[in-house]
Amino acid sequence: MPAPDAISCDQLARLIGTPKTPVILDVRRDTVRAADPRLLPGARPLTEADLSPDGLAALAAGLSGPVVVVCAEGHRLSQGTAAWLRHEGVQAEYLLGGQTAWAGAGMPLIAPGKITARDGQGRSVWVTRARPKIDRIACPWLIRRFIDPQAVFLFVAPSEVAGVADRFAAMPFDIEGVFWSHRAELCTFDVLLAEFGLASPALDRLALIVRGADTARLDLAPECAGLLAASLGLSRMYSDDLAQLDAGLAIYDAFYRWARDATDEQHTWPTNSGKAK
Repeated sequence: MPAPDAISCDQLARLIGTPKTPVILDVRRDTVRAADPRLLPGARPLTEADLSPDGLAALAAGLSGPVVVVCAEGHRLSQGTAAWLRHEGVQAEYLLGGQTAWAGAGMPLIAPGKITARDGQGRSVWVTRARPKIDRIACPWLIRRFIDPQAVFLFVAPSEVAGVADRFAAMPFDIEGVFWSHRAELCTFDVLLAEFGLASPALDRLALIVRGADTARLDLAPECAGLLAASLGLSRMYSDDLAQLDAGLAIYDAFYRWARDATDEQHTWPTNSGKAK
């Protein structure tokens, strides 16, 4: 049974990808991270200089919500950091077994070098066409939930995406001729999954739905038509792209939880048939 201030790999894996994902802090030693720079999905790396009492006090002041601290094997670095953050009033746990246990369990790890544009606060910066519909909402959802919770998204006129990317050192996505875009029959959501190694049964199922809705192949899955309808409805409800993105995140949260936990559940009528849920 985990200690009261610890969380297991399985418990953390159930939270990642949902709005209840804690802030994940990677506190491995710099030399250890240099040998293996991969991070847990959404993890924020801290340097050894960040782990002084003053540094942790400053960090705690900017944190909200629960925190999970990850070191190499779940020993003094993560336990001590979590304890200090709790001293500062933060709800903090450490990951049992650390990144070694996470990797040993076959859990996904992100290669941060895939992100080639960050601002002064360490946030990844992305730019795409305005008036998003499907892929341009699905991709930010995936990035925010599994890659960089603090990611910045810029929506501009299609003709200005390349120029804005150059001017603001942003990564263009879901537009022709760039790295993060459609490839053959795959959409940008598929490409993100493949490049970041985020394959899982739930995400693969969701990717099929996104692909079908985004590329007019509604026969790929029964849910494609529903996602298309919801996406087109959202685009007509909101004139502000960022407001639409915020609303769209909830749609993809729901589709992801269905894909992960509820694909076998059905609703029937009448309710007293014993089959209704």
